[in-house]
Amino acid sequence: MTDTSDTSVEGTPLIKPSTTDHALYESVVEACRTVYDPEIPVNILDLGLIYTIDITDESDVRILMSLTAPGCPVAGEMPGWVAEAVEPLPGVKTVSVELVWEPPWGMEMMSDEARLELGFM
Repeated sequence: MTDTSDTSVEGTPLIKPSTTDHALYESVVEACRTVYDPEIPVNILDLGLIYTIDITDESDVRILMSLTAPGCPVAGEMPGWVAEAVEPLPGVKTVSVELVWEPPWGMEMMSDEARLELGFM
């Protein structure tokens, strides 16, 4: 049996791939690591809340992210926190952060570091 947990029926990834080959990618990743969910002592990147970092040739950054739950008390604020962390980076032209709910966030999206920090390992 094939594991299709990360793809749709048509084989399209549920999470759009990030632009990992762009010169700004690593600095955007590090900026995302500075943003924390106020209820969980782990940064949002390691929590698996950042789904996609898309960077155009013109250095426009589009981030697709989710939350641990749709009713998260900081749902309206967290995308702004991410944008504020990324916007000042040298070379970044514009930043947009969009909340998405598909696929739903799950604990399996956390990094090993996050699992260890939260006592799941």
